[in-house]
Order: sequence, then C-alpha cells, then structure tokens
Amino acid sequence: MKALRWHGVKDLRLETITEPQALKGKVKIRVEWCGICGSDLHEYVAGPIFIPEGTAHPLTNEKAPIVMGHEFSGQVVEVGEGVTSIKAGDRVVVEPVFACETCPACKQGKYNLCDKMGFLGLAGGGGGFSEYVAVDEHMVHKIPDSVSYEQGALVEPSAVALYAVRSSQLKVGDKAVVFGTGPIGLLVIEALKASGASDIYAVELSPERKLKAAELGAIVLDPKECDVVQEIHKRTGGGADVAFEVTGVPPVLTQAIESTKIGGQIMIVSIFEREAPIKPNHIVMKERTMTGIIGYRDVFPAVISLMEKGFFPAEKLVTQRIKLDDVVEQGFEALLKEKNQVKILVSPRL
Repeated sequence: MKALRWHGVKDLRLETITEPQALKGKVKIRVEWCGICGSDLHEYVAGPIFIPEGTAHPLTNEKAPIVMGHEFSGQVVEVGEGVTSIKAGDRVVVEPVFACETCPACKQGKYNLCDKMGFLGLAGGGGGFSEYVAVDEHMVHKIPDSVSYEQGALVEPSAVALYAVRSSQLKVGDKAVVFGTGPIGLLVIEALKASGASDIYAVELSPERKLKAAELGAIVLDPKECDVVQEIHKRTGGGADVAFEVTGVPPVLTQAIESTKIGGQIMIVSIFEREAPIKPNHIVMKERTMTGIIGYRDVFPAVISLMEKGFFPAEKLVTQRIKLDDVVEQGFEALLKEKNQVKILVSPRL
C-alpha cells in the first residue's frame, strides 16, 4: 500500500509498504481522510521532535522512518480475534494515544500524561497518511452516519480544544480570550461556544485567520491596531475570566497573563519551542492561576456528540482537500507558504 513516511527534516517520502493485518485485538481501517496537524508540520521542518530516531519508541518498538498522520477517519474492513465492540463496516475515528498502563499517571487514569506516551503516526504504529491502518480496539471510536468522514478527521484536533476548555475554570456566561487562531485556536473558539462562554475575544495578526475567527463568532482584536491587554480589560470590565494561549510565542504568554481579571486563569495549550520569561508578580498580585494541558483524555465521545449538534463544522475549517500523492507539495508546503490555509485534509481514495 501507499504510505507517507518521515525520513528526516524536509524528507517525507511516499512509499510502498506492507499492508497491516488485523491481528489479535486489532482493528483494520481503510483510511478516508487524514488532517495535517501542526505537530506534523513541526516534524517536517524541525524534527525529530516526537518521532523516535536512532532509538526505538518504548511502546511501539519502532523508529524512523515511520508513517505519519494521526488525525484520521475511516471504515473498518476487518477485525482481529477477540475484538467485540467494533465490526467490519463501522465508520470510525482513532484516538491515537499510546500509553503504558503501568506508570503512576496511567494508574490514575491520566493516560495522556504517561511517562512513555506517544502518538500513532508520530511514534510508530502506522499512520493516517496511508491506505490502511491497524490499531488496538480500545483506540477506536464509532461515528454516526450524521458525522461525515471529513468531519471525523477533525475529531482529534477538536478533542485538544474541548479538553483545554473542560480543564479550565470557565463557567457558563464567562468571558474568554484566545491568543492565536490557527487550527487549534479556532477549535478552542468552537469549544468555548459549546461550553457557554458569553463573549469570546480572539487575538490574531493574520488577516485570513482573523476572518475565520470572526466567522466562528469571535470578537477579533489585532495587536497591530491596539494594545490588546488594555482593550480586553476595557471591554470586559476588568479582564477576561480565562485566557487561552495557543501560539507558543513567549511575548504572547505575557499578554495572556495580563489580559485576565483578578483571580483569572491562563490556560497554556501550545507547545513552546523555547523558554518564555514571565513575571511571577503578574500572577501573585492578582491571584491568577496558570495551567497547562497536553493532548486530551476521555473527550472523544463528547466531541462526536457536539459534532452531531453542528459544532466544529468542517465546512468552515477545512480549506483544502488533496490526494495522498500530492501531500508534500499541496499539503505540507502549502501550509508553510499559504497563510489562508487552516486545515488541509488528505485522502488516499481520491
């Protein structure tokens, strides 16, 4: 079968590899759509970050080259011995988290904090940029007929956004601000809407992304046009209840902290590639709290239910659909060069 494998920085190769089998406890899926994630893009331009190179990943026993892609949907074509909850013909998405099940975090049910945690499509185990994937039964979630395969490919990134909001102290009627409206930031806006936020501010420089944020219902502020911290305090009467930092840019973290009210909260959703200096007194003197989240846990069913009700709409978030043969030039390179792109979906079926 055809599969896109990471060999090194700027070295993704569409290759022919052996089709996976539905071994004991496994579910074999025919991939319909797979999204290109920001983490995929980071691996392309600056990896390896999560991809094991040189030493095999402790849970998959694989190392580069590995098949990429972890935001995907598809149809089950075969199940292995012992699989009972999934059958051939089911429409599904995959929760692509590998966890050891024995470390302290796993024993607490916090599998996203596993000491050895890895992602299918980054740590090995196959990936969505291929024709077929075989995964463990517990990673598979069924989607109803009312949720399209395209929509299904957005379940994984939407889970990050919903988990971020559910992990915050946000209450119905609260005011929130999202710093950075790339794909995850836009999905955080959707998750805030679903969670009952009264006003959602979005801080963004990109004209294209500002339009997308406004289309989703956010009040958009451009830091080139105003002092966003002062503007948020003025508009909210003292600061946002919760600020979500989704840029990974150090100076923006400072803005996020200062944009919140007395007793407000800052949620760090992004991964920082370098250290970010902060002034502790900006937290101490206003009794603010700051929390970080990584990935998600136990939210896929809730995301799928919200999608049935119209949240996280593919028609507003997907900006391009391409075939697997074109994934490097029209996918990865397009995301680097074209600022109007939000989410690009890839299919081996086109």
